[in-house]
Amino acid sequence: MILPASAGMSFSMTSSALLDEFDPNYPETFDNSHEIYAEMRERCPVAHSSAFGGFWALFKYDDIVRIQEDGRTFITSQQNTVPKIAFTGRRPPLHFDPPEHADFRKPLDPVFKKHYISQLRPILESFADDLLAPMIARGRGDYALEFALPFAARAFGELLGLPTEFMLRVREIGMEYQLNIQAMDNEAVRATSLRLYEIAQEIITSRADAPPGNPDRDIVAALLQAGERGKPLAPEMMVACVRQLLPAAQAAPQAVLGSIAVHLGRDRSLQDHLRDHRYLIPDAIEEFLRLYAPYRVFARTAVKDVEIGGRHVRAGEPIAMIFASANRDETIFEDADTFRLDRKPNKHIAFGRGAHRCPAASLARLELSVGVERLLNAPPFALSAEPTMGSWLEFGPIGVPIEFDVLK
Repeated sequence: MILPASAGMSFSMTSSALLDEFDPNYPETFDNSHEIYAEMRERCPVAHSSAFGGFWALFKYDDIVRIQEDGRTFITSQQNTVPKIAFTGRRPPLHFDPPEHADFRKPLDPVFKKHYISQLRPILESFADDLLAPMIARGRGDYALEFALPFAARAFGELLGLPTEFMLRVREIGMEYQLNIQAMDNEAVRATSLRLYEIAQEIITSRADAPPGNPDRDIVAALLQAGERGKPLAPEMMVACVRQLLPAAQAAPQAVLGSIAVHLGRDRSLQDHLRDHRYLIPDAIEEFLRLYAPYRVFARTAVKDVEIGGRHVRAGEPIAMIFASANRDETIFEDADTFRLDRKPNKHIAFGRGAHRCPAASLARLELSVGVERLLNAPPFALSAEPTMGSWLEFGPIGVPIEFDVLK
């Protein structure tokens, strides 16, 4: 396969003349990114791109794990995404490095404990059934639009005490925000970001004078009562934290659910096998997370000149971590492109590593588990058209048309 930047591609091992070795702005299909990443791992695993103002892209598992676990050399507070987002304020916990970062994670982490998250299962199961019922009755539907989108909104809304309709409005603004980022339209980025700040401020303000909630079950209550367990948070930092979490916590589960539906829609035998062996669903979820990790724009910035994979990366240059590539690294995973239920250990990094590992991993796993289980309760299904992909910011489809084998 020809890489997107092949016309002027150079694999020089110096950065004296940084050429365009990787172009992320190619027309994406559900499959071609993984083909491109495989070739990048082989030919140029640490690549420079002139897109989005210039950045380094890492494609190998060990390189990405290294920079996540070395928080002293590779920081998140200078530039944490590619493209760099037009500044509207620092938003915890993502925009802070340790040890400051811990001040914001400490109140949040208890909310996402597996014990508490698991209690949401009956609510999410009921909601999943309600979303799937009209699709099954019609014999068809768009799983990404009609199921994954509202389902992810409802799940995170439970931890904020907010209705699904409100969360869907937030997600709509968040998707507009993402497209503005990819277009590098800084004015529009600021405008949509400030709309999300306004919503976050409304949420904090509405709760400040209400009876205190349970900080183990409610994100806003946890932030408001942070001082009871550690360091009190400044009001503007509470707003910024909610602003950060509002769109982010919906996007990744929606993307992975859509990818899972595509995979299962193409593989009737796997559908049947998982229907007959429900105890394998947790292993299937981990393998789906490996194959379809949604993140590919999270970045770090080196505080000093460093060598990565034989390339000289200067201090201050942004480094994007392509998780979706790392999880298919052939040197780490045998039969890396193959779905295997017996993959143990499964050392995928879909949720990241180190201090910034995704705090909502337990919620995401519950969403994926319920989404897969309830979909497998439905009649067998297949793709009715090719999936429609989203933006560079997450790998995953925003349109997954499926048809069910419904008896007439």
